[in-house]
Amino acid sequence: MLFNKETNAVKFLIALALGLALFSTPAVANFRSCINDLKSHATRLGILSTITSSALNINEPIAKVLRLSREQPEFKTPIWDYFSFLIDEQRIADGIQMMKRHDDVLSAAEDRFGVNRYVITAIWGIETNFGRDIGNNFLPHALATLACNGGRKAGFWRNELMAALKIVNRGDLKLEHLYSSWAGAFGQTQFLPSTYLRLAVDFDEDGRRDLIESTADALGSTANFLKRAGWKRKESWMIEVKVPHGYRGTSGRKQLASLSTWSNRGVVRGDGMPVSGDTKAGLILPAGANGPGFLVFRNFNAIYAYNQAESYALAISHLADRLAGYPKLRTAWPTDDPGLSRIQRFHLQELLVTQGYDIGKVDGKIGPISRAAIAQAEERAGMRQTGRAGKKIYQILGGE
Repeated sequence: MLFNKETNAVKFLIALALGLALFSTPAVANFRSCINDLKSHATRLGILSTITSSALNINEPIAKVLRLSREQPEFKTPIWDYFSFLIDEQRIADGIQMMKRHDDVLSAAEDRFGVNRYVITAIWGIETNFGRDIGNNFLPHALATLACNGGRKAGFWRNELMAALKIVNRGDLKLEHLYSSWAGAFGQTQFLPSTYLRLAVDFDEDGRRDLIESTADALGSTANFLKRAGWKRKESWMIEVKVPHGYRGTSGRKQLASLSTWSNRGVVRGDGMPVSGDTKAGLILPAGANGPGFLVFRNFNAIYAYNQAESYALAISHLADRLAGYPKLRTAWPTDDPGLSRIQRFHLQELLVTQGYDIGKVDGKIGPISRAAIAQAEERAGMRQTGRAGKKIYQILGGE
């Protein structure tokens, strides 16, 4: 065996114990009691009983949803990995093609809401790969799992579930079409149900707000979201910069200073040209002073509001820049083991399968089974076991 037998046995017993705890009789009974409470609450809100019964026909929590709720990549993935699989040449080429195909919708969104087409398209591309991957979790079951799991956000998930049922009850969307991410975000640009109720727009003017089937509604609604989040027409969102070697000065999205002040602190553009002017910006150094830096403006904060993680907003902003024709980052990430693109991740899984490792489905998505296989390959190669899809293990296995 590639793993130490004792280590494997301990891991198996821990996983088994967790699984048994999750699906023990008392836990299941509590879950079913919670579901009944949700049904009663929905009825009090005026949701039709036929909708409630169909939506909440669930007896046990969904283990995958609970696992994914603990594995949010925006907060746990190294920034160079995050950028590598979200912003690759395939995504850029697809985005350019999609902008041409939907030029009329994007032009109308820019005119009406003042939001730049490149940012709208970047969100669409990163959220669902331009509508191709809108989620495979039945939304009411995912939100019921989260609402009945307890924790400080239980009330939040409960409210989102009720909002989803209201959408169906109003006839805007059919229940059987409500598939989402693990967190209940749905549609081509991934709105939470409460966000849909507040900000979705009928941009194709067919009488319905349909963020699943209507690309126009999805893109228009995203533009409306950004405008309501504070987007300012014809203003920038971010520029790549460099800081002086060993920089220990002010940084942070909320630590604002004029561009001229940043220049006085030794900050220059990524290409070495100076920054100047009175416009206020914050400095983000996601990998420290030795990696790429970014001066971010108030439109960046509107992007940040879409999914409150700086790595996410940085990825959206850089993809938007690439779609607009700007070059790759001029400063390399400070790592000797860069991340992999989506095509490389897919190929890594193929290499693992060819060499006898079990990775589950070859889909380019690095989940727990793939990470375990990578860790085995790392151990076999004499590397530290991380389970990370990086360039070093990719090349050792035969990737280029």
